[in-house]
This record gives sequence, structure tokens and C-alpha cells, in this order.
Amino acid sequence: MSEDENGELGDDWAAAMNEQGAGSADDASADWGDAMEEQSKAESKGKAEAMSFQELEDDANSSDGEDINLDVILDVPVTISMEIGRTQINIRNLLQLNQGSVVELDRLAGEPMDVLVNGTLVAHGEVVVVNDKFGIRLTDVISASERIKRLA
Repeated sequence: MSEDENGELGDDWAAAMNEQGAGSADDASADWGDAMEEQSKAESKGKAEAMSFQELEDDANSSDGEDINLDVILDVPVTISMEIGRTQINIRNLLQLNQGSVVELDRLAGEPMDVLVNGTLVAHGEVVVVNDKFGIRLTDVISASERIKRLA
């Protein structure tokens, strides 16, 4: 390459670098501005979400007699189980169980059964037989505040 070609290439290269440098500064400031605007929107959205959660909490705690729309959850399936008692045994005794074995539970005869919904105690009841099928008659329903206390 001749000196003229190097000079021209050098000038072209210098012009390209200057152009890129000027463009990148503008791009950087534009990107910075976009990022700041995005952050501002995210913060305001977070505040709006926090406000809406607060409003929901206030609605749930209100005692104005307002009807809460539960239609959204009415079709959610839950598992209800009745527990007549529990016990703990070691594996040696578990392996010795066979037909006719009796396992002693922690409840007395005639004591109410626990009614569990998805594993959470919600009521007590007694066993009934209706049309040759077992059922349970609820004798005591646990209040929502008591259920929350038991979770803590």
C-alpha cells in the first residue's frame, strides 16, 4: 500500500471512529434515559400493586356487610378427609402387622373425629350411617381466626 492509501485509510478510519464515538455517546445517553424511564414506570407500577393489595386487605377486613364475590373460587376442588385418630409405631412393629392386627389410636371411643380440608382442621364431627354408607355429622366448626392461630 502506498502512503496515500494509508493516509486515506487512516482518514476513513479516523472519521469512522469519530462517527462511532459520537453515535455511541448519543446512544448511551438515550439508553440511559430509556432505562431511567423504565425504572420509573416499574416503581409506579409497584406502588399501584401495593395499593391494590392494601385495598384488597381493607376490603377483606371491612365489616360493612359488603358481599365478597367468591364466584372465582367456588369451582376449585378440595380434598376432605375424616381422621378418627393417629399413632406412631416403629418400622419393626409396622412390618409385623397382618390381617386381624389391632392398632391403638390416640382417641377414645365416642370422641369426635377431625374433619380436614386439604390437611387443615376445619371441624369436628361424629360418624353416621346413611343408606349403608358412612358419613359425618359436623358437631363443631373451627372459626377462621382459630384456624389461622393454629397455622402460626
